[in-house]
Amino acid sequence: MSALLVRAYVAVVHRMGDTRKGATAVEYGLLLALVVAVAMSAMAMFGNSTAGLFAKLSTIAGLVGH
Repeated sequence: MSALLVRAYVAVVHRMGDTRKGATAVEYGLLLALVVAVAMSAMAMFGNSTAGLFAKLSTIAGLVGH
């Protein structure tokens, strides 16, 4: 079974050709994961206070219930 996996891996690497393209894709993937993690953390930290701010603003503007 492991020999089959090794052959499949070698075939995929051989098809990729230039490994720099694969490395660039991995780097962009890691960068995207970091941005998502930071955005989720910011939303978790500031979400309730921001929602409260918007609720106060809508009440002041008279938009609640319309």
